[in-house]
Amino acid sequence: MSIVLQGSTSGSVTLQEPAVAGTTVLTLPAVSGTILTTGSSGQVIPKAALPTGSVLQVVQTVKTDAFSTTSTSMVDVTGLSVTITPTSATSKILVQLTCCSMGGRTNVVTMYTQIVRGSTFIYDAGNGWGAPANDQPTGLVGTYLDSPATTSATTYKLQIRGDGAIVGINRTASEAGVKGYSSITVMEIAA
Repeated sequence: MSIVLQGSTSGSVTLQEPAVAGTTVLTLPAVSGTILTTGSSGQVIPKAALPTGSVLQVVQTVKTDAFSTTSTSMVDVTGLSVTITPTSATSKILVQLTCCSMGGRTNVVTMYTQIVRGSTFIYDAGNGWGAPANDQPTGLVGTYLDSPATTSATTYKLQIRGDGAIVGINRTASEAGVKGYSSITVMEIAA
């Protein structure tokens, strides 16, 4: 069975089978925050009616360039932040971080990392990230389930600092060139 999606002048979307015996036409209202179930009745239900644990939306940022700092205070990693607007104040936000990171050359410096919501610390993503002796990037991963209790746009980002020497993301201490990509993903989870 093939299905054709057609827009209508009312701003709704019509789901229609080809013109054959038993043709069914389903018009979805142009309402934000609704989904179509897979049931034969084609019900439209609000996101708020989904069961606890359902994923309501996913937003991701991928960083493809290099970043470095010699700061001994936490600084934002440029381009490694993501903004999500929860549909409900009771929703949880699952934050997933995957980075190509590095500390100082041959372990002479340590990199400290954290995830913040806005400017508020929420998760220690790891301390003591020193580069291996051959000055190659290492992996950095973190997952945290946050409860922002808001329906306002909310930004999550990675911050890093060192202990005086160069530390960075997507590069090594000695080479400024990109050595890998990093991403931060957030998912709104019904609670």
